[in-house]
Amino acid sequence: MTHRNHLRGGALLAAAALTLSACSAQAGGGQAADGAIAGEITVITQRTDIVDTVFQDYKADFEAEYPDVTVNFEAITDYEGEIAVRMNTDDYGDVLLIPNSVKPDQFATFFEPLGSVEEMSQEYRLVEEKAYDGQVYGLSITVNTQGLVYNKKVWAEAGITDLPTTPEEFLDDLRAIRDTTDAIPYYTNYADGWPLSQWDGNRGVMGDPAYQNTHVAYSDTPWAEDEWHGISDGLLYDIVAEGLSEEDPTTTNWEESKTLLGTGQVATMLLGSWAITQMQQAAEDAGGSADDIGYMPFPYQVDGTFHAQIAGDYKNAINVHSEHKAAARAWIDWFAKESGYAYDEGGISPLVDGPEPETLGDFEEAGVEYVEMEPAPAGSESYEADIVAASEIDLYGNIYRQEMVDIARGAADGDKESFFADLDQRWADARASVGE
Repeated sequence: MTHRNHLRGGALLAAAALTLSACSAQAGGGQAADGAIAGEITVITQRTDIVDTVFQDYKADFEAEYPDVTVNFEAITDYEGEIAVRMNTDDYGDVLLIPNSVKPDQFATFFEPLGSVEEMSQEYRLVEEKAYDGQVYGLSITVNTQGLVYNKKVWAEAGITDLPTTPEEFLDDLRAIRDTTDAIPYYTNYADGWPLSQWDGNRGVMGDPAYQNTHVAYSDTPWAEDEWHGISDGLLYDIVAEGLSEEDPTTTNWEESKTLLGTGQVATMLLGSWAITQMQQAAEDAGGSADDIGYMPFPYQVDGTFHAQIAGDYKNAINVHSEHKAAARAWIDWFAKESGYAYDEGGISPLVDGPEPETLGDFEEAGVEYVEMEPAPAGSESYEADIVAASEIDLYGNIYRQEMVDIARGAADGDKESFFADLDQRWADARASVGE
């Protein structure tokens, strides 16, 4: 599995969610008194697809620079589920990716602080995303933006020459693809689940860096027609309801979907920019061309301009129980600065002065303005996550969106209006219970 985290972090309600009862964790401990960069460390990753290839090159390069360190990798397919269980013990590697189920006020229980926001932000982007009380606990493996990866040949074959600027124009384009080509207009990747979480991750489309601090958790109706979740989830619902997606979403397959899009059997998927290089590679592996793969902004404009949020992917962090914290910290910094991971994956560098990716040329041509969302106000870092937990709506996940898809395709009772009304009611009730 090769997915990435959606653009916002937060509390994901999963079956294996962390108990997070402090787990007897104690800050500090374990590091050699002299802070020597030495020892054997285990790095846990979600990149099962490249752990035995690309990551072995990283290991060789890192160990050449730090000969007293030995790096071992552990790749987990169901990363969120398995790591949540592991973190109820002390045994969760030396370096790991901060799971979405950990709330900001729990960071210090599980992870070693890396430095202050003020200090770390001089060198690294978006450090506040996994910070609490002024301390940073994780560094992004790459920085993503969000949009729709698509097969340019299919869209051209359908006679589409302009980018859609509204959800309705996007639906019109998908209808044209359905009516004039053999391609599936849109592919949900419903069965794997996690791709549906990508629909939450682009609040920057609204063009307001403060949007999530004035809407979403601060609204009783986030699924209203003019709110981000009403716009984004509403579009997904309409796509499925009109039969513009795969016939049986329960049979989708993430790995197969790359080849389907690369070969033009599928026209479009909403995914983070990290997916571009994977789709390009799939196209080439199937005998096609990487040039067939394009990336368009979400079909929504503010004052005639597309906007797209940039945000960190998963964050490398140090297990607070690690016995080799200096070596673990050396790996995290080396991975961000020297591995080339972000650039090779088509991502934006986690470094403030890092290289720009070539994969986002389509966004540049479309005049997309990037939006970096403002962090939550001090003291309110966990506010939205608390509402997510109280409402039992996995806002950053896939469960409620799978329910929505089931309703849209007629496999469950209800309609868009009643489903969204229920979400709004549960959200409003949760806000009332959490308070401010």
